This record gives sequence, structure tokens and C-alpha cells, in this order.
Amino acid sequence: MKKKDNSGCKKLNLRQTARFLKKHDNFIILTHASPDGDTLGSAYALYYALNEIGKAACVLCPDVIPSKYDYFARPTDHVKRENATVVSVDVADVKLLGALKDEFGDSIDLAIDHHISNTQFAKNLYLDAQAAATAECICELISIMKVNINDITAKAIYTGIATDTGCFKYSNVTAKTHMMAASLYEFNLEADKINRLMFDTKSKKLLEMEQMVLENAEFHFDDKCILLTVTAEMQEKTGLSGTDLEGIALISRSVEGVKAGITIKQSGDSEFKVSLRTFEPVNASAICKKLGGGGHKSAAGAKVVGTLEQVKAKVLAAVKEELEV
Repeated sequence: MKKKDNSGCKKLNLRQTARFLKKHDNFIILTHASPDGDTLGSAYALYYALNEIGKAACVLCPDVIPSKYDYFARPTDHVKRENATVVSVDVADVKLLGALKDEFGDSIDLAIDHHISNTQFAKNLYLDAQAAATAECICELISIMKVNINDITAKAIYTGIATDTGCFKYSNVTAKTHMMAASLYEFNLEADKINRLMFDTKSKKLLEMEQMVLENAEFHFDDKCILLTVTAEMQEKTGLSGTDLEGIALISRSVEGVKAGITIKQSGDSEFKVSLRTFEPVNASAICKKLGGGGHKSAAGAKVVGTLEQVKAKVLAAVKEELEV
């Protein structure tokens, strides 16, 4: 694998990014760990588009891809590591590459992202912080490259947009978001099936987990903050972990009066993954930046080390500061 000096990240616009992709022939596309619909939808939409114009490509994910994405996330071709062009999608920080960080962390040629907190780790960066999802960026790139979209590509793009907007409910949705999604209905999209699978379908085990989480929910700061905890013991009891738990953080968005929803998931003996969901005027990205993480204004995350009580105290202190601003 060729090594690159990423100290000088070059900012590309949309057309420059399209030219970059057309210039190269062999691609390794990376997603972030604990994959969600946007990183996977973006990666596979780009993969199918590059295949359409005769490029060799593969998608690499640090973790097992949940089976619910099987309708577009399929086994990809093998591309030799040597002299491959490495592209990350929806990855704001090289740390988010998880198990792929050691191999690819210092050799990413292009990052395509929509997170304002992107740490500019790649040699080249296309960043659209106004896009509701990275899948929006991919859709625009495909259009500029004049690549034909097929049914499976449309499903991948739609999944990315729908999941990062909470099925078009979040404040990041724009007129462009709706128009782009509407254009995908020209294909055999089956949006109703995608939405049911992404937003309305839960396993019995997940329902059991949600029950335990709610039984131990804590309210703070005059009920403006809810704190949800998923311990290792709870994960062992239900058999759920990692991406199985991605819907837990959404619970906090449905509680009346809550401005900040904290979800703390144990990921190691003394390591916890913090997910934060906020409403105006609370800034989730600003809070998580204090904790060593980042993300969007209304949704962000961080990894915090310590005991559960220490992590709770640290996160609550950061939230309190933002609530008092």
C-alpha cells in the first residue's frame, strides 16, 4: 500500500472531485465503524457508479454489515491494495475507521463527507457541510460524472438520505434533499419497504433492551436532559451489541421537553460510546468536541474512557455547560 503525507489536505469542489474519480481506475472505498445507512449507502452507490464506467472497486467496512442492508449491500470485487486509490465516505475522523485505521489511516487519497467536524485527514477532501447526508454528495457526483443510476444505486442513495434525516424529519433536511429523494422515485425504489425496514421494524431482543434502558433512564437539569445507559451486562443478557443498538439513541428524541438526549453504551471494560441528540439551541457537536468526538449540530458522538459513573459525570458536565450558554 502506498503511503501518503496527509499533512496538507487539499479542498476539492464537486467538479474537481468528479475529475479525480474519473482519473483513477482502481478504488478501495472505506466506511466508518459501526456502519449506518449513510456510510453504507454512500459507499455502495459510489461502488456501483464506478463499476458503471468501467472502474474496479471494492467496499471495505470495519465491522460486519447488518443483514437489513442486504437489499443493496452485496459482496464487492477484490481490488489489490497496491496502488489502489483509497476513498473514505461519511468518515469525519480517521479514528472512526476502527479496525481499518492501522492499514489505511495514513493512505486515504480522498474523503467525501458532510460532517462540519471533519478533521481533514485525507490528501484530498470534498466536504459539503450543508448536505443532509453524504449520500447527497454522492448523488450529485454521479450526476456530474454523467453516470447512469440503476435501481440498486437509487436504493443505496435513498437509504443514506433517509437514515441521516430520520426519514426526512430532522432539521438538516432542505428543499434539495426532498427534490433529490423525489428524483429517485423514477426507479424501482420501493421506498415504503426501505422505510419500514429502517424505521418501523424491531426485533424482540431490541424491544427487551429498550425496556431495560427506559427502566434505568435518568432525567437531569429540570428534565431538559435524558440519560440512557446500555451496559455490558444488558448487552450480554439480550445478545445485542454494536450496530444492533443504533436505534437506542433515537428514544431520547421523542421525550417532551428534552433538549439533550445522552445515550452511553459500554464498548469495553472501561470504554463507552456516547451518542448525543439535541434540539435547538443546544449544539451536540460542540458538546462532543469537548469529549474528544464530533458530529453534527443535532447529532454527535464520542468515545469516553472511565467507569460508568465517571463517564456520566463528564458527559453531564459538558451538557450542562452548553445548556447554560
